[in-house]
Amino acid sequence: MIKTPQEIGLMRTAGRLLAQVFEMLDRTPLAGMSTLEIDALVERFIIEDLAARPASKGQYGYGFVLNCSPNEVVCHGVPDARTIVRDGDILNLDITLEKNGFIADSSKTYMVGAVSPQARRLVKVTQEALWKGIAQVRPGATLGDIGAAIERHAMRHGYAVVRDYCGHGIGREMHEEPSILHFGRPGTGMTLREGMTFTIEPMLNQGTRRVTTLDDGWTVVTNDRKLSAQFEHTVAVTAKGVEVLTLRSDEKMPAHLQ
Repeated sequence: MIKTPQEIGLMRTAGRLLAQVFEMLDRTPLAGMSTLEIDALVERFIIEDLAARPASKGQYGYGFVLNCSPNEVVCHGVPDARTIVRDGDILNLDITLEKNGFIADSSKTYMVGAVSPQARRLVKVTQEALWKGIAQVRPGATLGDIGAAIERHAMRHGYAVVRDYCGHGIGREMHEEPSILHFGRPGTGMTLREGMTFTIEPMLNQGTRRVTTLDDGWTVVTNDRKLSAQFEHTVAVTAKGVEVLTLRSDEKMPAHLQ
């Protein structure tokens, strides 16, 4: 669970490469593409351009390199040739990458074309909630501090936090201990220590937090079919606070975290 400085260096490399995948997608006109085409594009980029491995493909029997989760899909959306990205959609792309034996995991919710003000607000607040959680990360803080900060921000804006899925430790394996809940009480749960690496990946819903898994066994949707958004980063606990290993060029770490 605790990584050495050398191991975190390797994770930093994987995270930097994964950020490049999202930067490539930022330049890609997604409207009109099928989610299967996006999956193929990302697979080629990871393998051919980055000389890395898409870590999700083949894990747990999953046949694709990413999850594509549009609109009411909360997470784990399966790429499909029939699912076409449309103007006005919000689309979460959850991607993993392995390099030199270590894995990075991140996701971003894209706003495609003319997105409604309601959808835009959900996406904005969800990204803010991720940073509220990241801001709690430092030696001596607790996992409950992270979850409480995320939940408080979501509730303040009228959104529900999905409780069925959580962040996780990460390193040589995709899913390691501990589990990172996106709700909770300050001062509870495991105490954070320098060298811990994990993901924070809140999912916020417009309506109920209740979700259902579809018949494909993967795709998770909101029970009321209202919109859901998610953002995710892989982070490391440092001596002074936190390092975001998957930080993208379109992001700026809030000043109080630098």
